[in-house]
Amino acid sequence: MLQIAPPSISLKDFLDLPETKPAQEYVEGQVIQKPMPQGKHSVIQGELVAVINSSLKNRKIARAFPELRCTFGGRSIVPDLSVFAWSNIPRDDDGKIANFFPLAPNWAIEILSPDQSQTRVIRNILHCLNHGSEMGWLIDPAEQIIFTYISGKQPNIFDQAEQILPVPTFASSLQINFGLVFDWLSE
Repeated sequence: MLQIAPPSISLKDFLDLPETKPAQEYVEGQVIQKPMPQGKHSVIQGELVAVINSSLKNRKIARAFPELRCTFGGRSIVPDLSVFAWSNIPRDDDGKIANFFPLAPNWAIEILSPDQSQTRVIRNILHCLNHGSEMGWLIDPAEQIIFTYISGKQPNIFDQAEQILPVPTFASSLQINFGLVFDWLSE
């Protein structure tokens, strides 16, 4: 059976569309609906934001943003967590955090939802790395595994409770072990 591709839309036209819940992303001329986050996804996302921000935000090292639209390199994506080094956070003329983020996060974290394409998520992480991100994580709650992607290196797989997960250089003071991430699901 012949499949017909949906019509393309320009990035400018996409950015003029109203925001949706869950968010839509713009990839290679196509609008792609992200799946609605479910329980495991929400727990991991919320806890990670809190852990990262409690360690890095107060010291003005970095800040984690949940579900933040980032538009760069011809795409407009919404990673589950976008972590920006403090000096890279876009700001308005008055010094407040800007609404528009026209750059890749320094660290992109994606949490796989049921029925979500792992390939599509990995492509977004690789796009981030190709446009300046230092690191990406893909957390798969169903398989209880974490893939880490570091710019210019082979991906790594983490699946043991005691393993310390790698973090970007700017976040070197942050230590998160694999077991902690999945222990949050039992609380």
